[in-house]
Amino acid sequence: MEIKSAAVIGAGVMGSGIAAHIANAGIPVFLLDIVPQAVKDSGGDRSVVAKGAVEKLLKTEPAAFMHRDAAKLVTPGNTEDDLEKLKDVDWIIEAVIENKDIKHALYRRLDAVRKPGSVVSSNTSTIPLEILLEGASDQFAADFMITHFFNPPRYMRLLEIVAGPKTRKDAVDTIRQVCDVRLGKGVVHCKDTPGFIANRIGTYWFQAAVNAAEDLGLTVEETDLITGKPMGLPKTGTFGLLDLVGIDLGPHIAKSLLSTLPAQDDYRRVYRENPLQAKMIAEGYTGRKGKGGFYRQTKTPDGKRVRETIDLKTGAYRPTVKAELASAKERSLKGLVTHSDKGGQYAWKVLSQALAYAASLVPEIADTILDVDAAMRLGYNWKQGPFEMIDALGTAWFAEKLTEAGLPVPALVTLAAGRPFYKVEDGRLHYLTTQGEYAVVERPAGVLLLSDVKRASKPVAKTASAALWDIGDGVLCLEFTGKMNALDDQVMALYRKAIDIIGDGKSGAYKALVVHNEGDNFSVGANLGLALFALNIALWPQIEQATAEGQQTYKALKYAPFPVVGAPSGMALGGGCEILLHCDAVQAHAESYIGLVEVGVGLVPGWGGCKEMLYRHTFNKKRPGGPMPPIAKAFEYISTAKVAKSAFEAKEMLILRPTDGITMNRDRLLADAKAKALELAKDYTAPEPVEIRLPGPGARTALDMAVEGFHGQGKATDHDVVVSGELAWVLTGGDTDITTVLTEDDLLDLEREAFMRLVRTPGTIDRIDHMLSTGKPLRN
Repeated sequence: MEIKSAAVIGAGVMGSGIAAHIANAGIPVFLLDIVPQAVKDSGGDRSVVAKGAVEKLLKTEPAAFMHRDAAKLVTPGNTEDDLEKLKDVDWIIEAVIENKDIKHALYRRLDAVRKPGSVVSSNTSTIPLEILLEGASDQFAADFMITHFFNPPRYMRLLEIVAGPKTRKDAVDTIRQVCDVRLGKGVVHCKDTPGFIANRIGTYWFQAAVNAAEDLGLTVEETDLITGKPMGLPKTGTFGLLDLVGIDLGPHIAKSLLSTLPAQDDYRRVYRENPLQAKMIAEGYTGRKGKGGFYRQTKTPDGKRVRETIDLKTGAYRPTVKAELASAKERSLKGLVTHSDKGGQYAWKVLSQALAYAASLVPEIADTILDVDAAMRLGYNWKQGPFEMIDALGTAWFAEKLTEAGLPVPALVTLAAGRPFYKVEDGRLHYLTTQGEYAVVERPAGVLLLSDVKRASKPVAKTASAALWDIGDGVLCLEFTGKMNALDDQVMALYRKAIDIIGDGKSGAYKALVVHNEGDNFSVGANLGLALFALNIALWPQIEQATAEGQQTYKALKYAPFPVVGAPSGMALGGGCEILLHCDAVQAHAESYIGLVEVGVGLVPGWGGCKEMLYRHTFNKKRPGGPMPPIAKAFEYISTAKVAKSAFEAKEMLILRPTDGITMNRDRLLADAKAKALELAKDYTAPEPVEIRLPGPGARTALDMAVEGFHGQGKATDHDVVVSGELAWVLTGGDTDITTVLTEDDLLDLEREAFMRLVRTPGTIDRIDHMLSTGKPLRN
């Protein structure tokens, strides 16, 4: 069975978000909701709810659609007039209110119109599948399952699937495949238990974290400091995350869990009514979607915005202060929970309960620890899952400390008997099963992880900032390894080494190169810290040499006798974007954010980015005629530091070519990039050098005048004018004219000259310093 079309019933926040993401995958989808009574009475647009949801999606930030064109795949309608249109739909997702009677009535209507074998699933997060299927036919039960998306559906990778005893295996396999490959989800199979996996553990975690903060007297800021980076959790921390998801959501989930959990479940022990939160909800302080939450923004009499934090004891707001706890500086989880200050005591009180609770739920909620760890990483953005965290503490140590604290030791921890839950043996990752034996972690077909390659082998070559790995079939992978994957001379050195190792791509052991890493971001560009150090001591010759070496290294990659494929995910900015512009092809993760942002630090792209963007727009067959349109478009993107907010937008900006690939599931990116490299290697010929004619000073004057206009309106700063002037000089060819042929080296010379003039200006030095100090651009 293939999913060629879909429908979502329920156009609320979740339902509309699911429909948008299905459209992101290129699947046409109906979005239906009720006809409001007011519309029935007035005779208005009967599909107003669904249409309004689509309009809202187009304005949502962060964007629900990866490209505005995806919205064209969503057809809004209503459940009274349009249910018949679902007769040919392959997959129907129910996302209506969490009321079993309403759902049952809808299922009966769907069963009357849907085609035989179509899949029906519910996005419920609270109602067991057994209850959802009460009164359903055997055929409906065979085609039914729960597919629990997390909000927002585009960005949260977890998808929990719950199948019933009557659910067809082929239906489950079909939905798993489409959610994995086409929607990019990490699919986890759950048991039909309350809260499934992520919300069962996550709700307990929140309750334990809030309780411990109150019991130990921590402030909101101190709590969020400890439950952020030190624990490997989202930087929002506990209270910041509650503000983000909505404080009013907690009581609903708690009520559902308490009505369905076993009598002996430990959540019943940790649950407590919270008068402060009840008061906040009643007054509209439900978090970011309301008037504020544990944090809020207010204005002073002079209009200045001030951030305030609620006092957990008094309920009054006060100015937010930066938390300072020595325990937060610990570099290991064990160091954190054994620290003597109140932050360490708090961390242990939360972790001892939450990790023990998670361990006690296997195999009740899932067959393996793999599913539990994956659910918490993908659904709650934890750096490590519960069992990975227990390993970081040590299973024997954890059991001993639980006993000392008078807490029960989970059976699975006892079964481990001091052994880790995960181990590497013969270069492969193994996990502890519920039978007490180790099993190999098997990846789905089409998944290739660099982390697995690294466990099983040693690098072919490495420098201080990069490593070269053999990923099989004659393909090498170049990985950035420096802090934040910043680019420096050590990365350039390994690029040159890789070119030497691969050779002509035909006579040796290797025939292609993939540029990829598994960091949060592909690369945010050059190492600014090194650059600022060189600027401060006026190492101008060394700076120019480094710029020239980067240009020539990227050029050598572009014209290498073997294919080079870039495989980015996360941010690829500045020099990271320039790498991709010089690759033969790119296989990008859909959630790639790519752009030339050098103007933010007072520079122009100096490693060929200006040249390549100029080429992309000049040789675009669909561009308007004349020499100025491609120059103007490249100037617009670079001078405004425009970043594509998805791989689809990157194609629209011509950062990616029409032939470049997009992978929805990040775990499949390296395999897809490798396949592309092997395909290119079959009959590879290096590209021919490019020449161009540019209009010179007259065109530059036109661009300068446009920038002066923005400056006059207050939309461009003084230094923006300086930087844009240098960019205009490069993109128009310097002192050339339309009769002169310019080579790539000519354009690289222009880039380098403009770059070197800018690095000597106080405005650029101030911008670099400010970016390193604050992480934000300086508008000087």
